Amino acid sequence: MKKSDIDFEKSLEKLEGIVEKLESGELSLEKSLKEFEQGMDLYKKCKKVLDQAEKKITKLSKDLKEEDLD
Repeated sequence: MKKSDIDFEKSLEKLEGIVEKLESGELSLEKSLKEFEQGMDLYKKCKKVLDQAEKKITKLSKDLKEEDLD
């Protein structure tokens, strides 16, 4: 497993934890805003990794189709 895979998994776990905290309704407004901000940063990080994976899968699929045509 690559470091980026581990980072993605850890970021996703942290993001899920933040969502649970926010949904609990037990945080103060100030703490909720800080958690939300951290959650948005994690979301962006995870989305970037997923977008890169999607591009790679699309390219590999395209390459495979081109090989099948040869």
